[in-house]
Amino acid sequence: MALVVQDRTFLDVLGAAARKDLFRISAERTFRADEHVLLEQDDSSHVLVLLEGWVVVSTATDRSSARLILALRRRGELVGEMAALGGITRSASVTALGPVRALVVPGARFRAFAGRDPEVSALLMAQLVSRLRTADEERRTLASLTVIQRVAGRLLELGELQRAASGRAGARDTDGPADEFPVLAQFAQHDLADAVGATREAVAKSLRLLRSAGVIRTRPRRVELIDHDALSLLAAGGNIGFPAR
Repeated sequence: MALVVQDRTFLDVLGAAARKDLFRISAERTFRADEHVLLEQDDSSHVLVLLEGWVVVSTATDRSSARLILALRRRGELVGEMAALGGITRSASVTALGPVRALVVPGARFRAFAGRDPEVSALLMAQLVSRLRTADEERRTLASLTVIQRVAGRLLELGELQRAASGRAGARDTDGPADEFPVLAQFAQHDLADAVGATREAVAKSLRLLRSAGVIRTRPRRVELIDHDALSLLAAGGNIGFPAR
């Protein structure tokens, strides 16, 4: 399972001259936590380059107000480029996960920027291929894994991200020993349901099982990952022997 493409980001691999050109044609903007950065079906065409923070890419589903989280994007990544390059409406919504700082590039300027520099065009193509590969893996996951497997895998992924990322998706629990257990401090239960393509009730049942086995601890909008090995075993389809109820 992977919400984050692990390749180096667009901004990381952009050459010095192209980077200077990108900043020249952009304006900087900040977004608050939970603020919509882009809206699905909107006909705007500007592109954003993330400078600080994380955003959630999601799409509406047939389940009333439910959504499906498609990806997390981090510092250095582009969002919104498909609308700019393809002349289509937004295919997903993008929401700030915590404070975000970004460059905003008007669509026409971004198209000209990409068209005059073969390096930029090649980077955009490589990014598209990488994201399509990750999306294919996610579709296979949704079709083949149980809810508890998907929950365990997603918790592991988010835990690793919050450990490794400078613009963290979670936060360390400052009440306990430093770096003892990863703590996911942004995702509520409904967010986790959206991230694994399951109902909130099914995810709540999985979290109860994980709590009862001592694999996690939960508080409102916080999940503390206690047993990494057990989560890994569950994510791979193993059985940890949940206590009888």
